[in-house]
Amino acid sequence: MEAELSYMDAAVEVLRRIQATQMPVIRQAADIFADTIAGDGLVHMFGTGHSRMFLEEMYPRHGSFPGFHPIVELSLTYHNQIVGANGQRQAMFIEHIEGLAKTILRNFVISKPDSFLIYSNSGVNEVVVEMALEAKARDLPVVAVLSVAHCQAADPKHSSGKKLTDAADIVIDNGTPVGDALVTIDGLADPVGPGSTIGAAAVTNAIKCAVAERLVAKGVPLYVLTSSALIGSQASAEQFDQSYDEYRRRLLRVYGG
Repeated sequence: MEAELSYMDAAVEVLRRIQATQMPVIRQAADIFADTIAGDGLVHMFGTGHSRMFLEEMYPRHGSFPGFHPIVELSLTYHNQIVGANGQRQAMFIEHIEGLAKTILRNFVISKPDSFLIYSNSGVNEVVVEMALEAKARDLPVVAVLSVAHCQAADPKHSSGKKLTDAADIVIDNGTPVGDALVTIDGLADPVGPGSTIGAAAVTNAIKCAVAERLVAKGVPLYVLTSSALIGSQASAEQFDQSYDEYRRRLLRVYGG
């Protein structure tokens, strides 16, 4: 009757699996993203559904810095309603429409030295695969964070027959099993307690820290969002403004400025 402990143990195992197997590709991704940011470019991030969380985890959060550009479509990610207008059924329907990613990117001017970071637990839904293919068509590097086990077990849905693992240059495994849920309870047919949030958030912050280390080594100034509990209210407010201003400066190019 200690399912809560089972979840904690399984979550720790996810983190151990990532640490044991994914550090080389995390470092490769950090090399790409550091070069992008040092070259005054942006790391464009995309995800549908719950994967939207990791875009916001990367920036803006305390301990984060500009250089990462979250591309968030509310029609694909707004889960609060669940039913009714803007409900979950609509969001899950829209993420299977081919042509949407291309339409989204039509709003931006994206070119080298930019790069892409795409999140998806399954790695097969049409919109995320198309986003990766569109980035590759622009000759930009693509890093994907997903469940390799789930992606391998799932059938491709995009008309190209490709999965996100086929379209990405670097694939980082979030360490979760097929179906995501980590805990089996006696008397309940279906497992509960998803683990992809734990795994993908850990990967995100590992990448963030590795990129920061590389940028410091390159002499690139970092405008870090830092808590007032650490540096006082005035200094914190000033650094927030500096960080947002730097983000806006970088964003001007992709909006045609």
